[in-house]
Amino acid sequence: MKHDMARARLSLITAMFIWGTIGVLRRFLPVPSGFLAMTRGLLGAAFLLLLMRLRGKKLSREAIRANGWQLVVSGAMIGFNWILLFEAYRFTTVAIAELCYNMMPVFILIAAHFLLHERLTLRKLLCLAAALLGIALVSELTTSSLPGGTDWRGVLLGLAAAVLYAGVVLLNKRIRGIDAYDRTVLQIGSAGAVLIPYVLLTEDLGTIEFTPIVVVLLLVAGLIHTGIAYALYFGSMDALPAQSLALLSYLDPVLAILFSTLLLREPMTAMQALGAALILCAAIVAELPEKSPNVPSYASIDSANAEETFTVQEETR
Repeated sequence: MKHDMARARLSLITAMFIWGTIGVLRRFLPVPSGFLAMTRGLLGAAFLLLLMRLRGKKLSREAIRANGWQLVVSGAMIGFNWILLFEAYRFTTVAIAELCYNMMPVFILIAAHFLLHERLTLRKLLCLAAALLGIALVSELTTSSLPGGTDWRGVLLGLAAAVLYAGVVLLNKRIRGIDAYDRTVLQIGSAGAVLIPYVLLTEDLGTIEFTPIVVVLLLVAGLIHTGIAYALYFGSMDALPAQSLALLSYLDPVLAILFSTLLLREPMTAMQALGAALILCAAIVAELPEKSPNVPSYASIDSANAEETFTVQEETR
């Protein structure tokens, strides 16, 4: 049992490590964001389907038919979510883009209040205030962190990606009776497929130079950052408790910030570091279950829904 948990923990940490490097990978991939997102979705879904076939598993046609439109719509949202995040990396540092992206739990709190009529408790309001203050600190709207770019554009793109991310989580609550692995395969595949016409109509693919390094990095984005990372993530879910999944999932933004600073040498001031701490703390606290059983929470965790809760929160990575 301990051996299984240790292996599962290693698998999850490896997945977080892989996802934490996607901003660095984007920096070295001179392709349009739509093309990158499309390629990532198609290659990732193909890899996961092949893995299912090798394991003797099949997609549930009944479940797919029952949730068809939700899977396609949420898949499209994931695809455009990736595009917004990849574009955010262009206009600001990877760290700031990732921190804006991790505002998703805060947007969920707001949406749950207006759409699901969940009460905004004092703790939730404090999380919202801390996260907003954190965004103000990390963005430093009057400065520019990258030559030729302005932070506010990257901040807005990152926040827009977080809004779509939150939309996927809320929409996934309407999807029922389908295995989490099957759902992810369908959503990632839908993300790639939906982006095909978008890419053909809006992006000039003739400008892409398919050098060996570009081809290798595209394969890495699709097979490693999507296919293998998701396989590792799902492989760890059965052996680890929900709280461990929740805690270790925040290695993703933390590692992204470290790689931004250490590998890309992107600047981070003391005020931005303080803002980063506020955002991450607010996101973590916002996902903790409420003490009172009478107060509903989108992130409430029990043994029956733990897998679904954390699956929908990681499907847009």
